[in-house]
Order: sequence, then C-alpha cells, then structure tokens
Amino acid sequence: MKIYLVGGAVRDQLLGREVLERDYVVVGATPVQLIALGYQQVGKDFPVFLHPETKEEYALARTERKNGHGYQGFDFYTSPEVTLEQDLSRRDLTINAMAMDEAGNITDPFGGQADLEHRVLRHVSDAFIEDPLRVLRVARFCARYHSYGFQIAPETMQLMQAISQSGELAHLSAERIWKETVRALADDHADVYFSVLRECTALKQCFPEVDALFGVPQRAEYHPEIDCGVHTLMSLQQACKHNFPTIVRYAVLCHDLGKALTPADVLPRHIQHEQRGIEPVKTLCQRLKVPSDFQQLALKVCEYHLLCHQLFQLKASTILKLLKSLDAFRKPEQVVYFAQACLCDARGRLHFEDKPYPQAEVLMDLAKHIVSIKIEIPQGLQGKAIAEHLDRERTKIIADFMK
Repeated sequence: MKIYLVGGAVRDQLLGREVLERDYVVVGATPVQLIALGYQQVGKDFPVFLHPETKEEYALARTERKNGHGYQGFDFYTSPEVTLEQDLSRRDLTINAMAMDEAGNITDPFGGQADLEHRVLRHVSDAFIEDPLRVLRVARFCARYHSYGFQIAPETMQLMQAISQSGELAHLSAERIWKETVRALADDHADVYFSVLRECTALKQCFPEVDALFGVPQRAEYHPEIDCGVHTLMSLQQACKHNFPTIVRYAVLCHDLGKALTPADVLPRHIQHEQRGIEPVKTLCQRLKVPSDFQQLALKVCEYHLLCHQLFQLKASTILKLLKSLDAFRKPEQVVYFAQACLCDARGRLHFEDKPYPQAEVLMDLAKHIVSIKIEIPQGLQGKAIAEHLDRERTKIIADFMK
C-alpha cells in the first residue's frame, strides 16, 4: 500500500500558494485494509475514507468509464491493481494530475510541472470531454490563477466549446453549477470565470440572462464602455478589487439583467430597466437554487440601485422608503451590502473606475445613525399610529442628516 498527496495540494505547493485542502490517493489497498487501520468510509459512489486522526480524505486509486449524461454518468472501478498513473489519467488538467509521495518525490506523467511553468491550463486526455462539469472547473481555475498569467490551451478551449455545443451542460444539476459559481465569485478575478464561459459558449447555456446583456448598447455619456455585458463584468471587477463579500458580487452580476429586455426602439436608453430586471433575477436564482439571502440582496440591488446613485437629490421620505425596503432597521448589514454593490455599478464603467462615489458612504453612515437613535413612542398610540409616528420622526432625522 502506498499513499500519495494528489491534485490541488501538489499544484498549489509547487506554485508557492497556501495549501488549504489536502487529498490523498491510496494505491494497492482494499477498503477492508483501510477500515482495519481505523479509516472511516464516507464515499457512496466510490470508496473515500477519512483519516482516523486528521480527518483528511483518502481515496482508493480508481479508473472510470462513461455510462450516461452529466458529471455523474460514470462507472468507477477500484482495485489494488489500479496504478497511480491510471488514477491520475482520469483527472481534468495536467496541473491537477500530479502526485507527491511522503519523501516529496513528484509523479508527473502528463507534464503538469511544465504547464505550471508555462502557465497553461491543458486537459490530460480526450476523456476530458466526457465530463461537462469540467467546463465550469476550468473557467474557475482560470479566474483563480489569472494573476499568475495562466491561459487555456487552444486545444482545451476547443474541447470546452464542443462540450457546450453538445447539450451535455443541460445535464448538470443546479447545485453543481452554483457550487462552482460561488467558489469562482470568491476569487480575486471572478469576472474571468464568466468571460471564459462566454468564450466557450457555456455562458448562454448556464447563465442566459447574463449572456443576453452582451451586445446591448448603453448611452455613451454615462457608459463609455457601451456594452451592457462589458459593464457588468467591469462592475464585478470592482467588487473583487474592493474585496467585497461573495453575496455582493452575485448581486453585482445581476444588477442590470433588465437591460437585456429593453425594447429595441428605445435603445440605447434603458428606462425602467430596474423593474424589468426583477423577473430575470428571480428566474436565474430559482433555476440555480441560489440561497435566499443571495437572492434577496440581488433583487434589492436590481430594483433600487438608481436610488443610491440619486441619493443627494432624493426627498427624505423617499430615502426612508429605501431604508425600509432594505430592512435596515432589522438587518443593517443589508444597507452595507447594497451600498457596496451600488459603488461597483458606479465605478464599473470606462474612465470611472477611480471616481469618487460618496453616496455609498453617506448611505451607510445614515443607516448606522438612524438605527442608533431610540425614538420615544407617545402614550396612547397604537398600531398604525405608532408606525406613522416612527416614519415622521425618522423622516426628520434623515432630513437633518442629509443637510
């Protein structure tokens, strides 16, 4: 029995990145042997075991054969006779198909170290095309390692395009698409994930609402970059630049979906695009089974982002309605997320990337200020009268603050 560190841990160690997760492959062993050593079996589709002390994952070396659609359409075969190279050959990219033994010796049958050096994301074999999830994974790796200068090998991009055009992406579960997407959104260059998906035509399959924004024009005086899709990805770049939370990044991705539905005869203006965007945001969220807190923020940013831009021209009563819509008095962090997303929208424009956007800070300060004030309720007031009293007092507080 031999144990090897495999996959991302080897890749990141060679890149000098912090290794966050360690996976191991066990060659020449059976489930009975590992259980006898105290390992706990957890895998259902194939034998995966937890180490008795570290709880890290150890998988028996295995091969796989395509037997259906999607990323789950595989038969797996494990045996003590399966070699390390056979196990590595089923992996997606050469940089993920390396193994390291306990002495630090590298097994690299597919040239992963050379591709690391040359900053290339290259598929291991033509079996790459059998798993549609790999399209999303490669796009995510491209986003994660963008700052290192990694590029997708042309022949790998061709396979990604072939997968996208085959209809196989339709067999991916919503949970898997969302899992890859939310991980990509957390990376420093999340916009690259969506750019790669668009390049291989997978964006239209998995995120048609976002894909529809590309090619839609906007008024050049407000959006020198013109294209709505380009603006969306520029806004997402801003969210990454400021290291805003993933929930904000998703809201930024969705904030202008309504512009894809603007009637052609009124372009490049986008009157009422906020209201038009509500349905496509809901559709996207429901299809991908997006968590409710992500969906709620995305809807709020879609519907109300122009109010933040217009903050200094709004009446105090309108600002109060905005704060109440954001549930500011129960969830003040919602205002922070909303303001952050609006800042990304304002700066996600050509030549506006570093322009001041005081509206965000003022709105956050206002919310913090108004929530901190305890308003006395006169005796005898009940029900609706209490709500009306609170609104009057809060409107005064807002008016004074905005002065």
